[in-house]
Amino acid sequence: MTEDIDPTSEKETSPDPDPMVAGSAASASDDRVSPAIRATLLELMKYGLLESASKPNLYRAAVLYRVELDEILRWMELRLRIDDIRGLAFLIADLPGGADDEWAHPLIRRQRLTLEQSLLVALLRQHYVAHEIESGIGAADAHMALDDLIPHLQAFLGDMGSDAQERKRVLTLLEQLKTHGLVSDVDQYERVTIRPIIVHLANPENLGQLIRTFQAIADAQGDAASEPEATPS
Repeated sequence: MTEDIDPTSEKETSPDPDPMVAGSAASASDDRVSPAIRATLLELMKYGLLESASKPNLYRAAVLYRVELDEILRWMELRLRIDDIRGLAFLIADLPGGADDEWAHPLIRRQRLTLEQSLLVALLRQHYVAHEIESGIGAADAHMALDDLIPHLQAFLGDMGSDAQERKRVLTLLEQLKTHGLVSDVDQYERVTIRPIIVHLANPENLGQLIRTFQAIADAQGDAASEPEATPS
């Protein structure tokens, strides 16, 4: 006599799940992002950078959750860069192969500066670096007065003929650079604050060459103006 065996009496066993697959499933099922990461990501996507001086909590979150943020940003061909000395967190494009000449990022529009804007950036960066040399890298409050900027531009771009026009020119250029996040508004003391991101957005070699080129042009124009006119014999 054979003993009947109930096929349901023994529990069926399955192989242990692959931990990599299990981890992926857990990540996929948990679609919630912490409020700190979400707020930091939204701020970065809106402005492109965070400064510890103005957004200390979000900056700390960017440093703390850098790996998580980079994981999200890489799908958009972006990368987070941290300058912990100056208290900066900012986005850079992470294009395949480091493409630069053929700019084709879907979320970032490249804006080229005019010669006048580039000259002002060079002058401001020069002043910012001098401020850091004197006060230490990362030192805040790198100010520059309009009365100091105007003669610098005048020396390179020429005299416009009136103080009002000179002032209008420098204010227009500063307003344009403000949209790039390089300077603050003009304060009550007729100064602008140079923002530390300028050291990352401006190539020092190119800017130095630009200043030397403008200087050579200004010197040539000055020499031509000082030469006496030839008189007929």
